[in-house]
Amino acid sequence: MTDPAAVLVAARGEEATIAATVAALQEQFPTAEVIVADDGSRDATADEAERAGARVLRLARRGKGQALTLAERAAPAGSLVLADADLVGNLAPLAQTVDDVTIAAFAERRGGGFGIAKDVARKLIRARSGYTAQEPLSGQRHVSAAAREACFPVAAGFGCEVRMTIDAARKGLRVTELVLPLSHQETGRDLAGFAHRGRQLLDVVLASGPLAVNHQGLRLPVVGWMLGLRRDPVVAAVAAIGLADDVWSGPERGFRRHLRAGRTTGVLKLVGIPLVGLAATRKLSGALLVGLAANFVNQLDTRPGRALKAYLAGAVLAGAPVRSAVFLLPYDLCEKTMLGDAGSNALGAMLGLSSVSRLTGRSRWLAIGALAGLTLLGERRSLGALIERTPGLRTLDRLGRPA
Repeated sequence: MTDPAAVLVAARGEEATIAATVAALQEQFPTAEVIVADDGSRDATADEAERAGARVLRLARRGKGQALTLAERAAPAGSLVLADADLVGNLAPLAQTVDDVTIAAFAERRGGGFGIAKDVARKLIRARSGYTAQEPLSGQRHVSAAAREACFPVAAGFGCEVRMTIDAARKGLRVTELVLPLSHQETGRDLAGFAHRGRQLLDVVLASGPLAVNHQGLRLPVVGWMLGLRRDPVVAAVAAIGLADDVWSGPERGFRRHLRAGRTTGVLKLVGIPLVGLAATRKLSGALLVGLAANFVNQLDTRPGRALKAYLAGAVLAGAPVRSAVFLLPYDLCEKTMLGDAGSNALGAMLGLSSVSRLTGRSRWLAIGALAGLTLLGERRSLGALIERTPGLRTLDRLGRPA
């Protein structure tokens, strides 16, 4: 096997170890480019990596998975090695195998917690792909060119390795583990250590569920389906219909393309959501309000926070619930999660149902007309582009997003 094209290292707050790690990786892979994705460090990690000879990407704090995704985008074509910033040991044997994904298993375990996160990760990998992993959380990996194409962009946060294994195994690629004498800083059984493992466990669970790629090419967990857990069968039904679109949707966008294609998840939404509204309200106007509001909020879910801000503005007028939207907003704005069709459709349905209760007679049909007009406008022109061209709306739209 030849050397990998690049070695990717996601680092944050590793000024004490990063120079030694870079030097060791350059020695082990002399023809590979070492790329350090500095994930918002507040110390001299980036400077130390540059002095050691690495190519450094200085990023806002995004999390491990997104840092690796951006580093992979900057890497030359070919296979990759992934390594932690505080690693001690030789990873060269990883690149000497013929498998698509070779994962380093540590010969000796030191420190750590009670193994809960690792056990959950094993079970999720097994359930999603059929592969039995011994070291599901190991960040030391060699990824072939084929596996690179199958796995990147990787999942966000600390769930990136788990989803990488799932994606590779589901694609029928060869995944193996290789025991090596490696070590790195272990998290202890203290408050900081348990907090880290709690975040890791949450990321692993989210990474194993539905994911979507956002406008920046980052792969994020779709969490809007959680709105379906409310004690409201109508919202649960709409969230389930939207989740089907998140999981099985094709390339079609817009009503006309879905109708031309025939049996698509978009047609399911077009028919199913108004039927749910009709069953809930027993009124044609209720069916139209629920369906059109769900589609309107869904049309806005193209940039971080946009759909949630629109929902919250509408919720104030319609008296719709706001707690879930307020909770989700900071994660959506910071591109940690996405609503997906499940979430945006569910929010729109909540808006529509509240409007049915609050609006009567002429005012209800005026709301239906306004939503229908926005739907037609969205079919012909991008609502997002219209927002970007309108100064006041543009300011509100960008409020709260990272620079």
